[in-house]
Amino acid sequence: MFPNDDEQQRRIRNLRNIALVIIVVIFSVILLQAFFGSSDSAEKQIRYSEFLALLQAGQVVTVTLEGTSFVTVLGRVRPASALAENPQIAELDARRSQEQQRKEKIEALLKYQSRRLAWIETLRSELPPQVLSAAPVIQRQLSGLALRHAEVERSLEALVQARKEKADEISALMQRILGKAERFRTEAALDDVRQELRQYKVDYDYKKPEDSSWIFSALLSLLPFFIILLLWYGMMRRMQGEGSSALNFGRSQAKLVTKEYSRVTFDDVAGIDEVKEEVQEIVDYLKDPQKFTRIGAQIPKGVLLVGPPGTGKTLLARAIAGEADVPFFSISGSDFVEMFVGVGAARVRDLFRRAKEEGKGKRGVIIFIDEIDAVGRKRGAGIGGGHDEREQTLNQLLSEMDGFDKNEHVIILAATNRPDILDPALLRPGRFDRKITVPPPDSKGREAILKVHTRNKKLGPDVDLKVLARRTPGFVGADLENLCNEAALLAARRNKEFIDMKDFEDAIDRVIAGIERKGRLLSEEEKVKIAYHEAGHALLGKLLPKADPVHRISIVPRGEALGYTLQLPLNDKYLFTKEELLDRMTGILGGRAAEEIVFGEISTGAYDDLKKATEIAKRMVVSYGMSERIGPINLGQENGNVFLGVDLVLNREHSEKMSALVDEEIKSIIESCYKRAKDLLQRNLQALHKLAKKLLEVEVLEGEQLDVLLKDSLVPPSPTLA
Repeated sequence: MFPNDDEQQRRIRNLRNIALVIIVVIFSVILLQAFFGSSDSAEKQIRYSEFLALLQAGQVVTVTLEGTSFVTVLGRVRPASALAENPQIAELDARRSQEQQRKEKIEALLKYQSRRLAWIETLRSELPPQVLSAAPVIQRQLSGLALRHAEVERSLEALVQARKEKADEISALMQRILGKAERFRTEAALDDVRQELRQYKVDYDYKKPEDSSWIFSALLSLLPFFIILLLWYGMMRRMQGEGSSALNFGRSQAKLVTKEYSRVTFDDVAGIDEVKEEVQEIVDYLKDPQKFTRIGAQIPKGVLLVGPPGTGKTLLARAIAGEADVPFFSISGSDFVEMFVGVGAARVRDLFRRAKEEGKGKRGVIIFIDEIDAVGRKRGAGIGGGHDEREQTLNQLLSEMDGFDKNEHVIILAATNRPDILDPALLRPGRFDRKITVPPPDSKGREAILKVHTRNKKLGPDVDLKVLARRTPGFVGADLENLCNEAALLAARRNKEFIDMKDFEDAIDRVIAGIERKGRLLSEEEKVKIAYHEAGHALLGKLLPKADPVHRISIVPRGEALGYTLQLPLNDKYLFTKEELLDRMTGILGGRAAEEIVFGEISTGAYDDLKKATEIAKRMVVSYGMSERIGPINLGQENGNVFLGVDLVLNREHSEKMSALVDEEIKSIIESCYKRAKDLLQRNLQALHKLAKKLLEVEVLEGEQLDVLLKDSLVPPSPTLA
C-alpha cells in the first residue's frame, strides 16, 4: 500500500526538519568550540614560573588544587578594575593616606601660627613686651613647619609615583601572562605549590580525584548541545504548527486592515479640513475611478504626510482605512530592518507582492508606512557607508514604488515628522507625488477637535469649548485628546456627575505645568521669593503694550516649576514684530528683575527664563535679521523645517569676527530688555508689593482677579520705556 500525497508530503517535511536540526546542531557545536577555544575570558594555561610571578605580584585571589602528588593548579586573579585591592598597592595607598594626614596637620599649624604672628604685628603698639618677644619664636616655628611641609610634599609625590609605577608593572605583567583572562591553569608538585601559597598567604582548596569525575565532566560538556537540540526542535514544531517555514524572517510584518476592523472615519478627524480634503480625494478615486480617468486625471502614486508629532497623521491613515473599501496594509518603518542582511529588502518585496495579490480584481490597494524616516533616511551617510542593511531596504523600496504598473492602483501613504532627513530619490514625483503638511490646528481647529473628543463625555453647562480652544494655543490633536481625558479623570476623582470648566482649567494646568506637588514643602522665604518672581512676570504682562494677556498666576509647585504665569494670546499668531519679541523677552526677564529689586540678590529660579530669553535674542540676531549692527542677514543654518519643531543652529561658515559680533548683539539685546524690565518694575514697586502679597494669601490668581486688583494701581511706562 503506497502512501497518499498528504502522507508523503508530511514525511518529506519531517525529514527536512530533522536534517535542518542536525545541520544547526553541528554548526552550533563548531561555533561553541570556536568561541570558547578563542575567548580571552576563558581559563588560560600558563607556566609554573608565570604562576609564581603572579603570586609575587599579589594578584592571585583563589586557588584550587586537584590531583595527588603532582597537581593541577586552577586559580583566579584579581581583575584589572580591582587593582586597588592588591596588597602592595593597598600598602602604598595607606602610606599615602598617612602622609596626607601629616600634611593637613602641618598646614593647620601653619595657619594657626601665621594668624598669631599677624595678630602680634597688627597690635604691636598695644601689646606688652613679653607678648612681643614671642614673635621671633613663632617665626622660627613657621620656618621649621615650612620645611616639614615641603618634605611631606616630596614624600607624597614619591608615593604617588611609586604607586603608578607599581600599578603599571602589575598591569603589564597581567597583560603579558593572561591577556584579558581572569582564570588560569598550571601543573606543579603538590608540596612546592603549598609552600608558595603559604608564603604569600593565599587561601586554597584541595580536591582529591574521583573515579567517576570524568563521566560527570563528559555529561556536563554535552549538556549545552542537548539544550540547543531541544530548543531548535521546539522552535521547529512551533513554526510548523503556525504554518511557517524555517528562518521565516523575510515575511512582511504589515497588517491587513479591513473596513470592519478600523472604526475610525473622516468624521473623527477634525481641525485639519484642508488636509482631510486632500486625502478624501484618494478615497473618492478608489471608489469611483472613472470620475477621474474619463478626463485624463491620474491619482498620485504616493502621498507623504508631514507634520509635528500628534497632529493627526496616523489618525488620517486610520480614517482612510475605515472609509476606503479596498485592502489597506499598515506597517511601521522600523519593521523593515532587522539584524540579518537582506531581511529588509525581502520584507519590502513581500509587502508589495501581498499588496498586488490582494488588489487583484479590486479597485486598488493602499500601503501605509508610518514613521518612514526610519527606513527612508538619506543614503551615503553614517558609519554603515553605502551598503548597510537600511540602505539596501531603501533601494528596494524605491525600486518597488517606481516598478509597479499603472493599472495596479497601488497607492503609498506615508507619515513622518522629519522630512529633512528623507532621501531625495524618495521624495521625487513618481514616488511621492504629493506632500501634505499637517500643521498644528488653529483656534477653530482646536474647537472642532475638542468637539470630537468630548462627544462621549458628560459636560457641564458652564463648559465653553471656544474658550478652551483659545486657552490652548500650540496644542495639537494628541494634546487636546489628553486634555479631555485628564479633565474626565479629575471629575471622576472629585465624584462629579459632569465635567465642568474647573476640571478643564485644572487639566490645562496639569498638561502645561505638570502635576500639582502638594507634598513639596517650601520655606517661607522661598514662598516670598516665588511670589515676587511671578508677580514680576504678571506685572510686566499688564504694562507692556505688545505682551500677551495674563490668564493665570500661580505659586503652587507643579512638575519641576515652583510657580508659573500663564499668558495666552487673544488669537493665533503666525508673524511677530521686533517690538513684540522685545516685549516678550522683557516679560520673561521680569521675574529675575523683581527678585533683584526687592531682595537685592538673584536666585536660580530664573534659569528657564534666561534660557527662553537667550533663544529669542539668538533668533532675532541670527535668523530674523533684527539687529541694527549686523543688518538684514540670515546667519542661521536650518537642520530641517523649524515649523515642524526642528531647532535652528548657527552656521559657522562666517568669520570669527562676525561670530563675536553676534554674541555681543545677543548680550546687548538681553541686557537692554532686562534694564527695561527693572525700570518698569521700579516705577510700579507698590503694585509689585501689592500683587506679591495677594499671591501669598490666595496662591492662585485668575486674569480677571488680577485686573480688579491692579485697577488704578499701575503707572504706565514712559515713552522711552514703552
